Amino acid sequence: MSEYLPKEVRDGLERARKRAAAKKSRLRVKVGDQTFTILRVWDRGFALDAEDAPHLRGLVDLYDGARHLSQCLIVASAQEAGEMVYEFKRSTAAVDRAPLDYDRDENAPVGLIPRLV
Repeated sequence: MSEYLPKEVRDGLERARKRAAAKKSRLRVKVGDQTFTILRVWDRGFALDAEDAPHLRGLVDLYDGARHLSQCLIVASAQEAGEMVYEFKRSTAAVDRAPLDYDRDENAPVGLIPRLV
């Protein structure tokens, strides 16, 4: 059906689809002080709008709104259907506390109750 539409109408529909995907997506990629909206993401990479996205390479941070999801090493792999596709070389989940270097006992007390004298 889309091959029967004029080119201007198809281009307009494509721009509207991208705008709607960017508006509902909370996922962002941050490179230095620049931030780009992620159109779609999968386990091996993500895609940005080709018009706004540079050829990113290296270490980036992925965010869901204000929540830091992961730190990734990426490489730009291809440009297809108006999207710039990036692949993860490494993706490390962000944690909010330092890792323990010992095994925590599951029956250990959570806190101490002071003794009243």
